[in-house]
Amino acid sequence: MNYFKSFQEDILNFNIQDFEKKSIELFQFQAQNNPVYKTYLNARRINPDDVGEISQIPFLPVRFFKDFIVVSGDITQYEGFYSSSGTSGTITSKHYYWSEEFYLKNALNLFEKEYGSIRDFHVLALLPAYLERKGSSLVSMADYFIKESDSPYSGFYLYNHEDLVKVLWELKDDTKNVLLLGVTFALLDLAESNIKFPKMENLIVMETGGMKGRRKEMIREEVHEKLKASFHQSKIHSEYGMTELLSQAYSKGDGKYNLPITMNVLLRDVNDPLSLSSKRQGGINIIDLANFHSCAFIETQDLGRFDDQGCLEVLGRFDNSEVRGCNLMVN
Repeated sequence: MNYFKSFQEDILNFNIQDFEKKSIELFQFQAQNNPVYKTYLNARRINPDDVGEISQIPFLPVRFFKDFIVVSGDITQYEGFYSSSGTSGTITSKHYYWSEEFYLKNALNLFEKEYGSIRDFHVLALLPAYLERKGSSLVSMADYFIKESDSPYSGFYLYNHEDLVKVLWELKDDTKNVLLLGVTFALLDLAESNIKFPKMENLIVMETGGMKGRRKEMIREEVHEKLKASFHQSKIHSEYGMTELLSQAYSKGDGKYNLPITMNVLLRDVNDPLSLSSKRQGGINIIDLANFHSCAFIETQDLGRFDDQGCLEVLGRFDNSEVRGCNLMVN
């Protein structure tokens, strides 16, 4: 418990001067104290004492969150869990967390690191599919942002497009910024609703991915072009996160993400998941230090690459992986 409190304080205070050292420290802890991760390492015949640098850390396949309680320490010590959206008939992932307060504060810290104080925003959340079920980490985050923004205009919207657009017109010349945070299919539905949208210099449209079977999958460029045209924006922002992570990355345009201080990405070989890629493209392995209570080393089913500036681009998902709520295919 004291270890979790110490790690939590370091993350919330951005006290991570040496990411690799912190990662190795957390790996050694979880290799011994996370039953699921420990069993996985044993099955691969990996001795934790032989791991001395990030490139040697084994990553736990994300599907383990579907079948097991992935918790470090006492398996009964957790405050609650978030669950993935999934699709009809599929088993959803569950991410058991030690402290929801920590998750929310960390999420806000990472947002404000990129965009400034949430008090400078009106937060309009268009997350209909997520609001219609329990256990969404995205809804919890949006709800926290709405409350912390302390704006009478901030709030959730289901399918009441006219009410949302009315608020946009009211805030057109406001001194604060307007964050329109939406799941992708809902933003596209709004964009195609034949409602006239104001031209707003203070508007940020941020998509979180997700068609959820409501629409055909589209490449990112096509989605962003439609949204830019409808909302009169030169850039569409994006949030990259998932149930199994407690940190988020943000893109301010073109689908290129700046990784937060709590996160690092190593790309693995698409033909050999146990080896790192020698190229700038491969499967996305994520280290999320905010996952100190679960597992910080996650092998996702996403494909990615790094551009010349070191920004991460999410290219889509492996062909043999199931469709997820956060899926947004790109070229």
